[in-house]
Amino acid sequence: MNLLAINSGDTAWMLISSALVMLMTPAGLTLFYGGLTQRKSVLNTIGMSYTAFCTASVVWVVIGYSIAFSDGNQYIGYLDHFLLNGIGVNDVYGTIPTLLFVFFQGTFAAIAVALVSGSIIERVRYSTWFVFSILWVILVYSPVAHWVWGGGFLADLGELDFAGGTVIHVNAGVSGLVLVYLLGNRAGYKNTSVRPASVKLMILGSALLWFGWFGFNGGSQLAADGIAANALLVTNVAAACGGLGWLLIEWFSTNSKPTLIGSASGVISGLVGITPAAGYVDVSGALVIGFGSGIVGYLGVVKLKQLLGYDDTLDVFGIHGLAGAFGALMTGIFANPLINEGNAGLLYGNPGQVWIQFQSIIAVSLYSAIVTFIIYKVISLIFGTGRITEEVEKDGMDMAYHGERGFDISD
Repeated sequence: MNLLAINSGDTAWMLISSALVMLMTPAGLTLFYGGLTQRKSVLNTIGMSYTAFCTASVVWVVIGYSIAFSDGNQYIGYLDHFLLNGIGVNDVYGTIPTLLFVFFQGTFAAIAVALVSGSIIERVRYSTWFVFSILWVILVYSPVAHWVWGGGFLADLGELDFAGGTVIHVNAGVSGLVLVYLLGNRAGYKNTSVRPASVKLMILGSALLWFGWFGFNGGSQLAADGIAANALLVTNVAAACGGLGWLLIEWFSTNSKPTLIGSASGVISGLVGITPAAGYVDVSGALVIGFGSGIVGYLGVVKLKQLLGYDDTLDVFGIHGLAGAFGALMTGIFANPLINEGNAGLLYGNPGQVWIQFQSIIAVSLYSAIVTFIIYKVISLIFGTGRITEEVEKDGMDMAYHGERGFDISD
């Protein structure tokens, strides 16, 4: 925490960025996920993300921020800022109020855990998810954030992760995949055609995510400057290229029908891929990262999932885990010191950065997988199985858990 003067321009930008990122979870992600799920479980799907935002927001100010950003060792921050102890309204982080930095980072924690829910909707008990979301922010997200952004060992190693390629997307994607294997596939997964509740709502959700991502990536500079402007530009370029990459490979490799679900999924893949790179690469890097992320997302969702037979309901591992890892590696190649001084990748004379990025992906993946496994097993031991009953799965989770319907129409 640096006791410097507050810059009103930087503060105004960060107030807006924080609001944009906040919009991504209870509005963008809920509509994106809700539109993709089956009509009988729309509200439960939305509720899992919505509730995760609530739990993460509380956990973050109580203990998560302290674990991530307090002074500590190489692996975890201490509890110096438990309940934001020691942080006053006049304290400054860089050129913005420290409390604003706390809020901005809290929105990252919230969307990270909400992303995990997309892997396991339509088969996990609501109570299990409620407890899991609390423990995951404390034991998985916050330590990893400390490793990369809080002065931990990955920061010392030199990983470049501008806005959360490994901290958020690889982390969430791997956790989601572990939970998929622990809970098992949905009944009739391979033999039943699943119809999305509303492609229109899904498109609206993807557009809100795209919009909010400008705060996600641009705000990570913590200043209203040229790097933030570059982050906005390359974010938009990569999103567009991701949408085109998925659309084209889908168009020419299946039955010649480019779908809007595919286009929107490609956009999200492009946004994920550029997240670690946004403050380090120029437009040429963004073109490659965005287009490549769209292809990687498609291959992960359509090919790898089919090959391995796992039921990642909304393809969190393919879109976030794999595209996030791809973006992190590409950052090690395309990082341009003319964009962000002192940060060079392979193409600019620093081939070792690729190896650093690879090590970081492996470290986060292993930790996320192991601790997610332990959290779920402990919850199951204390509260019973996290899997819903066959009857609830057949009839849908909206009425069983919430007593409400997402669409007030007859079946």
